[in-house]
Amino acid sequence: MEKTYLSIQASIITTVLIGLFFIGLGYLNSKKISNNKNYIVGNRDENTFSLTASLTASALGAWILFGPASAATWGGLGAVIGYSLGAAAPMLFLYNFGPKIRKEFPKGLTLTEFIKKRFGLGILKISLFLILFYLTIFLIAEVTAIASLLNLISKVPLWLTAGATLIICLLYILKGGFKLSIITDKYQFSFIVVIILISLMLILGNLDLSSYEIIKNNSPKLIDKNYLPNYTAGLTFFIAVAATNLFHQGNWQRVFSAKNNYTLKNSLIYSSIIIFFIIFWMGYSGLLSYSLNSKINPDLAFFDLILNEKDSLIVLAILILAFSLTLSTIDTLINAISSIIIVDGKQINKKLSGKNIKNKTNLVIFLISILVFVLASKGYSILYLFLLADLLCCAAVITVFYGFFNKKINSKLAAYSIICGLIFGLLFFPSQNFQSSILVGNLLSIDNFSTFITTNLLFVSFTLSLVVPFIIILIYSLRNSFK
Repeated sequence: MEKTYLSIQASIITTVLIGLFFIGLGYLNSKKISNNKNYIVGNRDENTFSLTASLTASALGAWILFGPASAATWGGLGAVIGYSLGAAAPMLFLYNFGPKIRKEFPKGLTLTEFIKKRFGLGILKISLFLILFYLTIFLIAEVTAIASLLNLISKVPLWLTAGATLIICLLYILKGGFKLSIITDKYQFSFIVVIILISLMLILGNLDLSSYEIIKNNSPKLIDKNYLPNYTAGLTFFIAVAATNLFHQGNWQRVFSAKNNYTLKNSLIYSSIIIFFIIFWMGYSGLLSYSLNSKINPDLAFFDLILNEKDSLIVLAILILAFSLTLSTIDTLINAISSIIIVDGKQINKKLSGKNIKNKTNLVIFLISILVFVLASKGYSILYLFLLADLLCCAAVITVFYGFFNKKINSKLAAYSIICGLIFGLLFFPSQNFQSSILVGNLLSIDNFSTFITTNLLFVSFTLSLVVPFIIILIYSLRNSFK
């Protein structure tokens, strides 16, 4: 019989109580929403604390309990550093890009407004597909993560947690919009920081040796400077996470909501530092967990350290942490999807416009939520879901953001570079067992490729999706310079 850490009743009651708390906040604050623009970016008056709390909480979903620790068990210290830098880097990129776009679009609502003005409708439609696909995958991964956790703790069926989580979030975020997401993020941020600090003290306080000594003695290769995955995994996660989050509409909503550029820049610096240290700790826990038990399920590495079936208070704290992480991210994602449909829905379907756009958007969100519920109930790999969405955004990031500075990138060149990046990336993107890809081991025999490629498919895939568009743009620029 599999062990449980908490009864099903206790898990469900805790979940419902946390949900009711945020639903109550939603209805108390929903009257502050006066129009669609307010629903998307609030009053554009957010201060440093509220913006820092919101940027941090919305970036740190329940995936941090699974992904960084899982990556660390095979990618070593390099994966931990790469993951941490990748999660923090978008805030530093926005430090430069944010004020520039705010200056160009003082009444801006989305990144897609810049893309439309700079590249036209063709690239806008490609970007809309990539952004919406990424946000939806992110949503599936988040709901899957919390469902997996409750299943681990109390054997609650995946579908029950997935359904309850989506219903709770929809009940308050569709009513309150962005402003409510900012308000709830403050509470969720506080829960997250406090419980993460408690986990750090509990885990490190219960060790006989220093954590580094345990890793050095039991898993030296994970911190060995000559261990190749330390570098390839680190670079892969940095590229994937950093590139993708630049397309996160939730981040751009917060850029446009800041009181001024001074507030925005300070908030981005503070949130990047907090995010880096939290992700680093979660990844480091994976190194430690694997060193103590090499047979651990990688996805559950953090929980193997912290959970104790005899201490229900610790289990409840982790449950509160996980649900706070999940809701803070899900409400950001749902509101981000809503804002894109409200602003650019007519580019997807002409019916997504007009005075009733908010009601039409809510219907679309409801349909997406059904899809999320079905897929999250299957319990697919959380890390793999993220990586697939990350790849698509990586193929577009160079073209779109290099377009800030290189005005020679026209719509035709942009479309060609993005599509080529996608094709090359997908050809090498690994299957779920990470042993083969569309090209390697399927279209062509695995014997036709070097060991470096076959053992680093993820790294090759992300590198090509990033580099190919840049090479195409560079060749085009050089060719034109000789004309």
